[in-house]
Amino acid sequence: MRDLLRHWLRLGTGLLLGVLTGVVELTYLLGLGSVLLIAAGARGDGPPQTRHRVVGWVELGARHLAEVERWRLATFLDSENSADYSGRRAARYLAARWVVGLLGGAVLLLFGWGVLAGGIWVWEALHGQSGLPLLLGQFALALVGLFLVVQGGLGTAALDRRLARRFLGPSGREVLERRITELTSSRAGIVAAVDAERRRIERDLHDGVQQRLVALGLLVGRARRSTDPAKAAELLRQAHEESARALDELREVAWRVHPTALDNLGLVDALARVAESAGLPVQVDCRLTDRPPPTVETAAYFVVSEAVTNAARHSRAGRVDVEVTDREGWLTVTITDDGVGGADPAGGGLSGLARRVAAVDGRFAVTSPVGGPTRIRAELPCG
Repeated sequence: MRDLLRHWLRLGTGLLLGVLTGVVELTYLLGLGSVLLIAAGARGDGPPQTRHRVVGWVELGARHLAEVERWRLATFLDSENSADYSGRRAARYLAARWVVGLLGGAVLLLFGWGVLAGGIWVWEALHGQSGLPLLLGQFALALVGLFLVVQGGLGTAALDRRLARRFLGPSGREVLERRITELTSSRAGIVAAVDAERRRIERDLHDGVQQRLVALGLLVGRARRSTDPAKAAELLRQAHEESARALDELREVAWRVHPTALDNLGLVDALARVAESAGLPVQVDCRLTDRPPPTVETAAYFVVSEAVTNAARHSRAGRVDVEVTDREGWLTVTITDDGVGGADPAGGGLSGLARRVAAVDGRFAVTSPVGGPTRIRAELPCG
């Protein structure tokens, strides 16, 4: 109930501010913009340089007003829009946006009239000036008015968001070009990440498993050449222990490549394994309504695994909290530690995680002020 009330308060505040900005925008377009254009010889009477300069001033003012709208939409209507737009597009946006602002004002006036009328009706009912038929009619009219206000507010907010996306966001061609650039960069990052992973696996096999196998071969060879049965038995015992350690290291390498628990048991159990072997207290809160796709599970696992490893090695953290939730087609992974902070998002580990998340069209963000805490958030599409 509290969240619903807060939502409607934010929506109402956004609409009210939209009314004020709509009046300012209409005044700007009809007043200052027109006067400056006419004074500069917009019809061809003035020098071209003067006209261009004045048009530039008008477009600059339009951009400032559009930036106010972007702040209002992001703060109160949960609509983020990029600043990638020209002054001319900002002016076009304002030319259409003031209508939406006045429409929001009409909705708020209707709401105010309903509140005032409702107060009068309640006062009349308390003083016995309304009969039952009149009360029923007033109640029905109040329901209709409330419905109109709710639908009007939601519709105005939706129209406001759509209008901003239409004029303030990049054009369709720009979106496609940006997407091609992102895919090209993501592909290059994936290739680099795969090469780095292959080098890491080769290094782990060379420095770990391979050395174990060499030692195992030496022990078995010494046991075969030994003429002392007791010494040969001891060498075979050592060889057996060495083979067990080599097998453990081989399993560890295979787990880092792709943990089998993801396929057999799912993300929850795989993250539990990460928490057990982290070397510091890790609290995992995993609330999933459905099992994500395998690619999303893998990405989420490695985000958590790398983040926990970084916290244990570099941040001097005493505790790590991991939260995994899925909502409206998105799997959200949040890792927070109480370390010293100062993590560099452009560093090798975090940039690799960003590339892995981008490979599945996800979003990745790192917040790590000096002194902590460090917060890593990945949003992965799983709809």
